[in-house]
Amino acid sequence: MKNIKMGALSIRSSFVFFALVFVAHALLLVPPTAAESEIDDESHFTYLEGTGKGPKDWGRIDPHWRACGTGKLQSPIDLLDERVQIFPHLGKLKRDYKPAPAIVKNRGHDISVMWKGYAGQININGTYYKLLQCHWHSPSEHTFNGSRYALELHAVHESSHGVIAVIAIVYKYGRPDPLLKELLEHIKVVDKEDIELGVINPGLIKFGSRKYFRYIGSLTIPPCTEGVIWTIVRKVRTVSREQVKALREAVHDGFEANARPTQRSHGRGIGLYSPTYNGRAA
Repeated sequence: MKNIKMGALSIRSSFVFFALVFVAHALLLVPPTAAESEIDDESHFTYLEGTGKGPKDWGRIDPHWRACGTGKLQSPIDLLDERVQIFPHLGKLKRDYKPAPAIVKNRGHDISVMWKGYAGQININGTYYKLLQCHWHSPSEHTFNGSRYALELHAVHESSHGVIAVIAIVYKYGRPDPLLKELLEHIKVVDKEDIELGVINPGLIKFGSRKYFRYIGSLTIPPCTEGVIWTIVRKVRTVSREQVKALREAVHDGFEANARPTQRSHGRGIGLYSPTYNGRAA
């Protein structure tokens, strides 16, 4: 009888988790407006509390940013083992990236690489999301059991219906990252003018693991739009101190540490795809 109850609980949890995914799609059946996209002008917000423009105040700065303060599906979050449920049927993360022309852009609050042509896509539950850009936060925004790392990359994708899907990878200090190695000299000099990079292969974004977390959250900068499908690679990769230093020195003053604090989960389901689950949240 106990096994039957546990099975029923697992089925019910799975239903809730995938219902949230469905809701995320339903929330964004039309492309987001300019106000719902990541803001490019950082002059109205900062990461420094006590300035009146820090993360705790974002929701009061602009009516379009209200979700930053009142939303229940906000990101980033702490990926705590005891809240994670194994979902082997989530399936392997399918990505098909292509080399394409790109630029490096200094948005003031972060450094981003934006692909100008078709750079490929990912497939989540049969829906395709086209790769748009990637950018970095230092230190990491998502935490693993309370541990924060040196850096976090966000690869931003969008479906034909305007639904945003972000792949996140966290890094600790160690060997240089292949993509940042390719971009390092450009990052050191990019300022107000974008730099044409030529063709950049997004395949240089290395995952290193088939295990990943999945949950429904939001953009991590204003306007903090909710309904974003997050995929966080379980493996912690490595980045050199020089690479992190270049990213931090390139942004505008006050944005060297550009990580939003973790947000409350509000009971959200967090799934972990593990093809070789052995009874632990690996």
